[in-house]
This record gives sequence, structure tokens and C-alpha cells, in this order.
Amino acid sequence: MRILITNDDGYQAKGIKVLADIMKQFGEVTVIAPKHHQSGMSMAVSLGFKQIAHKDLGDGWHYVDATPASCVKFGLNTMFLDNFPDVVVSGINHGSNAATASCYSGTLGAAMEGALNGIPAIGVSLDTLHPDADFSGVAKYFGDIFSRLMKDWPAKHGVYYNVNFPDIPASEIKGVRTGVQGMGRWIREFKEWDLQHYAKYGITPEMLGQSSTPVLEEGEDLYMMVGEFTDDPRNPENADHRLVADGYISVVAHNIDCTDYEETDRLNIILNP
Repeated sequence: MRILITNDDGYQAKGIKVLADIMKQFGEVTVIAPKHHQSGMSMAVSLGFKQIAHKDLGDGWHYVDATPASCVKFGLNTMFLDNFPDVVVSGINHGSNAATASCYSGTLGAAMEGALNGIPAIGVSLDTLHPDADFSGVAKYFGDIFSRLMKDWPAKHGVYYNVNFPDIPASEIKGVRTGVQGMGRWIREFKEWDLQHYAKYGITPEMLGQSSTPVLEEGEDLYMMVGEFTDDPRNPENADHRLVADGYISVVAHNIDCTDYEETDRLNIILNP
């Protein structure tokens, strides 16, 4: 099996190193990851004649100074040009990609790029932002989850899976549950830029490709997005973020086809009476 691995936290993140080690048991691993942190990029690509740096780091590892989806594109257009990988696995993300976070996630954007090209694709996340997170739960359970998903991958085009792990010791994980994308939104998202916001997560601006001493133009104010998630009371019990909060590993089936087929049928009646 030929496995393409990427992420949105950058090639130096602990999560992608753990994922690469997990996946070695299944076949030949190639890592093509962003040079810098790329969270929140969804399926964005590095267009507009932007200069894109690539570096071969050796032992099957590469970085590309581009978005996660662009990293997958780079792989499919260069080293996998004549023979696509058997699967794209993106992660392990530092932070939850459950609920509406999945709409913004660079981790899942990379998986979507794989699915768009007809390649089985899986995004994997752990519900903590800490750079030195404990990935033992993922190491214990993801191999079996991966085997089960790959053994019976659907013929339907565009499917990709979103797997979220709770941030608890492996011994406390209650099991695996099939979930649905939860509903919710973020509030009070923009706060004045403050180094203390980084410190509580054990990170620095430099880890995100930023500077601890930013230079502003005259009249500029500096903010950062660190919102608070609010749950939607309409969520079912198997909403992915609720499963994770209850100690389960959540697996949600997504599809790159965003068409609302029920609404399409209704529109046909309205617009084509």
C-alpha cells in the first residue's frame, strides 16, 4: 500500500510524526506536509503564481511552503503523477476538527483533495492544541480503525472520513462511535493580540510562522481569533463533538459533494412547475 501523509500543523509537528510511525505497518509512507502552520485553510490552494518552495528532507519526508490541499496536489502532480497513492491520511491534527470546525479545517481540506481525485482519504485529530500532546490513544486505536475503513471502502465517489480522538489516556477511551457532523458556532472570536493567549497552550507565535514582535503600520490594531464554541441544542446524541466530549472516538463520513438533494427536489417543483 502506498500512503501519502500530510497535515496542517506543519512537518515538524509531533502529530504527523506519530501518524507516520503508525502508518508504516500498512505500507510505504510518503510525507508531504506544509513548511509552516496552516490551520483554518480548509481546501484553499496556493494559486496566483505564488512561489512555492519544496524541500526533500530524506527518508520519504518532504515539505512544501503551501496549504495542506496544495501539498496533496504537489504529490499527485509530481512523485505520484503516474500512479496515485492508495490512500491519503491527514493529521494527526493538534486540536479538534469535530462539529463546524470541519468546515474550516486544513486537515480535512487535504483529505478532500484526495477524495476529489478518487483516492480514499481520512483526517485524524486529537482534541488538544498542546504541541507535546499525548497521542498514545491514537497510537493504540487508529491502526484498527484504519484497517476496518480500508477493508470496506465505499464505491461511492467523494467519501472521506473525519476521525476525532478525545484528549484522555488510552485506557480511558470508551470505544469508537459513528457520528454525524455537529452543529454550533463560535462567539467572541476576535480578541486583542496577547502573547499570554499562546502561553496557555504551550506554543509561541514562531511555531505558527509568526513573530513575537509584530510590526504594525500606523493606525493598525492587532487581533487574534480565539473564539469560544457554543453547542447547538438541536444536536443529536451522536454529534461528533458530543461523542468526543463523552470519551469516545468519533468517525464521521463526509463527502465533497455539497449538493442538498432534498432541497434540489423542492427547487425543481418551485422553479419548474
